Amino acid sequence: MKIVLVSAVALIDADGRVLLAQRPAGKSMAGLWEFPGGKVEPGESPEAALIRELHEELGINTWTSCLAPLTFASHAYPEFHLLMPLFACRRWEGIATPQEGQVLKWVRADALREYPMPPADIPLIAILRDWL
Repeated sequence: MKIVLVSAVALIDADGRVLLAQRPAGKSMAGLWEFPGGKVEPGESPEAALIRELHEELGINTWTSCLAPLTFASHAYPEFHLLMPLFACRRWEGIATPQEGQVLKWVRADALREYPMPPADIPLIAILRDWL
Protein backbone atom coordinates (compact mmCIF):
# COMPACT_ATOMS: atom_id res chain seq x y z
CA MET A 1 0.00 0.00 0.00
CA LYS A 2 1.27 3.46 -0.90
CA ILE A 3 2.34 5.63 2.05
CA VAL A 4 1.39 9.30 1.80
CA LEU A 5 3.31 11.73 4.01
CA VAL A 6 1.32 14.79 5.06
CA SER A 7 2.50 17.43 7.52
CA ALA A 8 -0.03 19.20 9.77
CA VAL A 9 0.00 21.87 12.45
CA ALA A 10 -1.98 22.87 15.49
CA LEU A 11 -1.77 26.66 15.27
CA ILE A 12 -2.44 27.88 18.81
CA ASP A 13 -3.45 31.49 19.39
CA ALA A 14 -2.84 33.64 22.49
CA ASP A 15 -6.18 32.45 23.95
CA GLY A 16 -5.17 28.78 23.61
CA ARG A 17 -7.53 28.10 20.70
CA VAL A 18 -6.57 25.84 17.79
CA LEU A 19 -7.20 26.70 14.13
CA LEU A 20 -9.28 24.25 12.10
CA ALA A 21 -9.89 24.45 8.36
CA GLN A 22 -12.94 22.96 6.66
CA ARG A 23 -12.19 21.04 3.48
CA PRO A 24 -13.90 22.85 0.59
CA ALA A 25 -16.38 21.33 -1.85
CA GLY A 26 -14.75 19.38 -4.64
CA LYS A 27 -11.96 17.92 -2.47
CA SER A 28 -12.02 14.45 -0.97
CA MET A 29 -13.63 14.49 2.48
CA ALA A 30 -15.24 17.86 1.69
CA GLY A 31 -16.94 19.45 4.69
CA LEU A 32 -14.73 17.77 7.27
CA TRP A 33 -12.53 19.87 9.57
CA GLU A 34 -8.78 19.36 9.74
CA PHE A 35 -5.55 20.81 11.03
CA PRO A 36 -3.87 22.98 8.36
CA GLY A 37 -1.08 21.42 6.33
CA GLY A 38 -0.56 19.32 3.26
CA LYS A 39 1.45 16.76 1.35
CA VAL A 40 5.21 16.64 1.73
CA GLU A 41 6.78 16.91 -1.74
CA PRO A 42 9.77 14.72 -2.75
CA GLY A 43 12.98 16.08 -1.25
CA GLU A 44 11.07 18.30 1.20
CA SER A 45 11.17 17.96 4.99
CA PRO A 46 7.86 17.87 6.92
CA GLU A 47 8.74 21.26 8.42
CA ALA A 48 9.51 22.84 5.03
CA ALA A 49 6.26 21.43 3.62
CA LEU A 50 4.32 22.93 6.51
CA ILE A 51 5.93 26.35 6.12
CA ARG A 52 5.09 26.27 2.39
CA GLU A 53 1.52 25.05 2.95
CA LEU A 54 0.79 27.64 5.64
CA HIS A 55 1.88 30.40 3.29
CA GLU A 56 -0.14 28.96 0.37
CA GLU A 57 -3.30 28.04 2.33
CA LEU A 58 -3.44 30.72 5.04
CA GLY A 59 -1.15 33.54 3.90
CA ILE A 60 0.99 33.32 7.05
CA ASN A 61 4.70 32.76 7.58
CA THR A 62 6.44 30.75 10.27
CA TRP A 63 9.84 29.20 10.78
CA THR A 64 11.21 25.75 11.58
CA SER A 65 12.25 26.99 15.02
CA CYS A 66 8.57 27.73 15.79
CA LEU A 67 7.34 24.21 14.89
CA ALA A 68 7.40 21.83 17.87
CA PRO A 69 6.81 18.14 17.05
CA LEU A 70 3.75 17.06 19.04
CA THR A 71 2.55 13.65 17.83
CA PHE A 72 1.67 11.83 14.61
CA ALA A 73 -1.17 9.96 12.95
CA SER A 74 -0.79 6.65 11.15
CA HIS A 75 -4.02 5.63 9.44
CA ALA A 76 -4.92 3.16 6.70
CA TYR A 77 -7.42 4.54 4.20
CA PRO A 78 -8.69 2.18 1.46
CA GLU A 79 -6.44 3.74 -1.22
CA PHE A 80 -3.30 4.60 0.80
CA HIS A 81 -1.73 4.70 4.25
CA LEU A 82 -1.44 8.20 5.75
CA LEU A 83 1.52 9.14 7.91
CA MET A 84 1.02 12.62 9.36
CA PRO A 85 3.31 14.35 11.84
CA LEU A 86 1.46 17.01 13.84
CA PHE A 87 3.43 20.04 14.97
CA ALA A 88 2.38 22.72 17.44
CA CYS A 89 2.99 26.36 16.54
CA ARG A 90 2.34 29.42 18.68
CA ARG A 91 4.30 31.96 16.64
CA TRP A 92 3.75 33.11 13.07
CA GLU A 93 3.64 36.29 11.05
CA GLY A 94 0.42 37.58 9.50
CA ILE A 95 -3.26 36.85 10.01
CA ALA A 96 -4.55 33.42 8.99
CA THR A 97 -6.85 34.09 6.05
CA PRO A 98 -8.36 31.41 3.78
CA GLN A 99 -6.54 31.38 0.44
CA GLU A 100 -8.19 28.30 -1.11
CA GLY A 101 -11.90 28.71 -0.37
CA GLN A 102 -11.80 26.90 2.96
CA VAL A 103 -13.64 28.02 6.09
CA LEU A 104 -11.47 28.67 9.16
CA LYS A 105 -12.48 28.46 12.81
CA TRP A 106 -10.56 29.00 16.05
CA VAL A 107 -11.68 26.28 18.49
CA ARG A 108 -10.96 25.53 22.13
CA ALA A 109 -9.28 22.14 22.59
CA ASP A 110 -12.17 20.79 24.66
CA ALA A 111 -14.57 21.56 21.77
CA LEU A 112 -12.57 19.89 18.97
CA ARG A 113 -14.73 16.74 19.10
CA GLU A 114 -17.73 18.82 18.04
CA TYR A 115 -16.22 19.19 14.54
CA PRO A 116 -16.39 16.20 12.18
CA MET A 117 -12.85 15.30 11.09
CA PRO A 118 -11.17 12.78 8.82
CA PRO A 119 -10.55 9.45 10.61
CA ALA A 120 -6.79 10.05 10.81
CA ASP A 121 -7.25 13.33 12.70
CA ILE A 122 -9.61 12.06 15.41
CA PRO A 123 -6.97 10.34 17.63
CA LEU A 124 -4.95 13.58 17.62
CA ILE A 125 -7.71 15.44 19.49
CA ALA A 126 -7.10 13.75 22.86
CA ILE A 127 -3.35 14.26 22.65
CA LEU A 128 -3.74 17.92 21.75
CA ARG A 129 -6.35 18.47 24.46
CA ASP A 130 -4.08 16.88 27.11
CA TRP A 131 -1.07 18.86 25.90
CA LEU A 132 -2.86 22.20 26.05
